[in-house]
Amino acid sequence: MERPDTLFTIGWLIDGSGGPIRRNICMTVQNGRIQHLREMEHSDWDHPALVDLSDSTLVPHLVDSHVHLFMSGTDDTDTRERQLTADYHTARRVIGGHLQSHARCGVMAVRDGGDRSGHSLRFAIESGDTVGVVMRTAGKAWRQIGRYGSLIGRPPPDGTTLAEAILAETTRADHVKIVNSGLNSLIEFGKTTAPQFTLSEMTQAVAASARRGLKVMVHANGALPVEIAVNAGCASIEHGFFMGTDNLVKLTEHGVFWIPTAVTMKAYSEMLRPEDPRREGALRNMEHQFDQIGQARKAGVRIAAGSDAGSLGVHHGPGVIHEMKLLYEAGLSLGEVVQCASSNGAALLNLKKKGVVAAGQKADFVTLKGAPSELFEQLEQNPRIWVEGMRVDSYQDDPKKTS
Repeated sequence: MERPDTLFTIGWLIDGSGGPIRRNICMTVQNGRIQHLREMEHSDWDHPALVDLSDSTLVPHLVDSHVHLFMSGTDDTDTRERQLTADYHTARRVIGGHLQSHARCGVMAVRDGGDRSGHSLRFAIESGDTVGVVMRTAGKAWRQIGRYGSLIGRPPPDGTTLAEAILAETTRADHVKIVNSGLNSLIEFGKTTAPQFTLSEMTQAVAASARRGLKVMVHANGALPVEIAVNAGCASIEHGFFMGTDNLVKLTEHGVFWIPTAVTMKAYSEMLRPEDPRREGALRNMEHQFDQIGQARKAGVRIAAGSDAGSLGVHHGPGVIHEMKLLYEAGLSLGEVVQCASSNGAALLNLKKKGVVAAGQKADFVTLKGAPSELFEQLEQNPRIWVEGMRVDSYQDDPKKTS
């Protein structure tokens, strides 16, 4: 049975396309889909099924393109150790709680970068679409033996190449995660680590993933690790600190997404004491990432907002809002920031019916009281979630609560 048209009067529309903010828009929704978007007319106020959002800002459902659902952002060492070593039945409660935290902030799709036990992938397989938030998961990431990444993955078995290991994997993940560098130094500014895999190894691994129909996301910091990943044909660079101008140009030329995760350095700086030299190192790293983001904007790099939620100080849900705020401070317009956290993320996750508010799309969106100047504050405190044109009120607990 068809539902009658519903008319939404919208004060400010940020549609996810990256274009300018539109004012006083009328949106017609029928059977869960957007039929029309146009400027508001005086006669619209007489519509029998009117939803008045003239005091609100409307944005698409948000996407966090880099999370680790098995881990909370807490700095409590006991909690983090329990989550690292938890069995699946314990981990599934943590993962489910984190998904609820995302939903309460209007984040309705997440891209998980892996955990060493593969708990998030098992959760995704068992739960399907029942949790309300779309999950795209890597399962266990891949790393080189003896190198960084043991918290989220494993090396290929002895005597097996990375490509052979990927082809031999039987669990159906949504994408492949490869770690190709170490972490940023908080003491030696700009210090980078050697690549974990050669160009040949990475190229073969990307080709093996493609044979399985999977994209590859690559953790990479520093010029050479990023260059190898991009030249090998990866879909996205995760973090990309100190990658350099040449690599930013390569990202554009190869159509590779970049997920800057600047919020990780912000979180470190806020957790460390003022006299700790690592605090200044984290802030310098963040400022350098701001410079790269500004260059990426000018070069036309496709940026997707990802928080690395689960890392120290980065909480599921609010984390990507904080990342959006940093993208704005780095020089992106509000329209571009929302694009990074909606349609760009949806494209990276292969979500063809999400990420943009446009005629023909599902009426999935978030509304926020007030003008766009209040966007970040309202997303964190009081978002209203709509699915197929219907208000959803099931995400009301404290989003900062850890599981």
